[in-house]
Amino acid sequence: MTPERFLSIFLDFFLSPDSNLKQRLVEHLRRNAVRTDGPFTLRSGAVSDWYIDARQTTFDGAGSILVGEAICEALDSRVTAVGGLTMGADPIAVSAVGLSAARGRSLRAFSVRKAAKDHGTGGRLVGPVRADDVVAVVEDTTSTGSAMFEAIEALSEAGIEIAQVITLVDRSGGVAAAKVGRVGIPYVVLVTPADLGVTE
Repeated sequence: MTPERFLSIFLDFFLSPDSNLKQRLVEHLRRNAVRTDGPFTLRSGAVSDWYIDARQTTFDGAGSILVGEAICEALDSRVTAVGGLTMGADPIAVSAVGLSAARGRSLRAFSVRKAAKDHGTGGRLVGPVRADDVVAVVEDTTSTGSAMFEAIEALSEAGIEIAQVITLVDRSGGVAAAKVGRVGIPYVVLVTPADLGVTE
């Protein structure tokens, strides 16, 4: 049995026609990534009673399949590469392009470094992303949108077209959507706090 055939059988079983992808993704996040034993200090500096460690899902085998499938379903048809700011975006991008390849769509993953390197190939963009690519920027959890904008700025400086931004969980209360809207990029949210049964 070829690896492609095995993956196809696995995906058909794991994501059966009667299953609800979003429901399964939300359930995985609830069981593995949501913590309500705060307070927690967020990247933004705000303090919250709850926290989502999305990497408990994105780095998990079953979780990564769910996230990758959800990203694939949301991708603009023009997209040729998927990535974002390291490291939250990295497992999401790799899962999405792997699952996409198994389904016959060729995509590439990339990563955006937080700072440029002055050795090796240098720069901030890592992986097979090219100037003529049309990309989707992905993120695991969005609180203010600052991380995604780091990725957007690096890609824009490289002259790469951004078709859309996709976040796994948006807890920004509309702040990120407004920021992305101001630069004219479509913004897709896969899961909200309400989906997870928590409130800001």
